[in-house]
Amino acid sequence: MSKAIKLFFIVCLIVILIHIIHATTLDNTIEYKEVSFYSSDLPKEMNGYRIAFITDIHSMSIDHLTEIIDNLNNKSINLLVLGGDYPTSKENLQKTMNTISYINSTDGIFGVEGNHDNYPDLLAAMDKYGINLLSNNGFYIRNNFYLAGVEDLWNRNANIAFATQIALPEDFVLLIAHNPDITMQQKTSEIDLVLCGHTHGGQVRFFGVFAPALIPNIVTDYNQKFMTGWSESRDGIPVYVSNGVGTFLNMSRVFARPQVIMLTLFNE
Repeated sequence: MSKAIKLFFIVCLIVILIHIIHATTLDNTIEYKEVSFYSSDLPKEMNGYRIAFITDIHSMSIDHLTEIIDNLNNKSINLLVLGGDYPTSKENLQKTMNTISYINSTDGIFGVEGNHDNYPDLLAAMDKYGINLLSNNGFYIRNNFYLAGVEDLWNRNANIAFATQIALPEDFVLLIAHNPDITMQQKTSEIDLVLCGHTHGGQVRFFGVFAPALIPNIVTDYNQKFMTGWSESRDGIPVYVSNGVGTFLNMSRVFARPQVIMLTLFNE
């Protein structure tokens, strides 16, 4: 075997080991990622408003979810929003919503459905534990702060225009949508910020840069655009995509660390 071939195999082994180590260490711990957003539309009295965003819980154990809720209860949040994809069994869904209901937030808990959710089951579970399901509608959380949410893009009839129809031009409008692809397919120009999940940060990423699962027509139609973090809608509106906290079918994460987004809003 030539030196070049030996070197190639050594490099491949090192790359594989790096990814295995990352998957078994950092990718197994929740990151509470601090994100700031500035907008002149935000009411001045809401400067410093804190929102926790949890998405893609899937089959996460109640013990791990309880740890997240306990952690958030030490962070003085104003609002908790949920981005869809909860447990698929009715029993686990009920337990999950019960656990989430113990969050201490001044302005309540709101969430949308995801592509793995059964709408009637989700509505019943959320309603039982006092969690508000956003389904092509929205609410005024505070004066001139409008929170909207849409149905899942794949399963039902997501409609941004319908969800935001009562919002005023001077309002700060925050949209929650499970699948970020909707921001490329529907008008978003009257929205200030969109929070999404769905892509799991790519689930498995090569050195955190490229995710094979995000090749078009698998999870998204827009390649790596909505892998993680900041992006833009077709109208140039800021879109933030969270990696989410759980995994589908307990698949390992690689360079796609689970995260809870800690969003702080500022009036610029």
